[in-house]
Amino acid sequence: MSDIATTLVQNTNAIQFDWNLVSGSLESDDGLQTAIVISLFTDRRADPSDLPASASGADRRGWWGDSFADVEGDRIGSRLWLLARAKKTQSTLLRARDYTKEALQWLIEDGVAREVNVATEWSTSRTGYLLLTIEVVRAGKPVNKYQFDAFWKGN
Repeated sequence: MSDIATTLVQNTNAIQFDWNLVSGSLESDDGLQTAIVISLFTDRRADPSDLPASASGADRRGWWGDSFADVEGDRIGSRLWLLARAKKTQSTLLRARDYTKEALQWLIEDGVAREVNVATEWSTSRTGYLLLTIEVVRAGKPVNKYQFDAFWKGN
């Protein structure tokens, strides 16, 4: 994923991401931010245990291409989508942190980063949003810090 070099930026008003334009051209970076956005906000296929037993046959989402991964078990995206209707609890924050770390683990496995730190909190300024703060530690480079608002429909 690190070969994507065009910057995706979050439009929190529209709850979406878009390409960023600078002087009429697509803004580019080293691809890290866009790779992180794709990793977090693409739906990873849910594990069977993620869904209640009563939901057998339910859509587990995910990308069909994961079935043909070069490395067995390698999957794109995150399971953050499973939290869309979760209650506003500490447990939900912990699951969001774990799902975020899981989605970004490839950065460490592929040698892009030495460490990925994740913090989650409920937004105090925007009802219905969960804040994800991510620090990517790379050898010989400044720490990259990102913050994303993840829209959340829970109670």
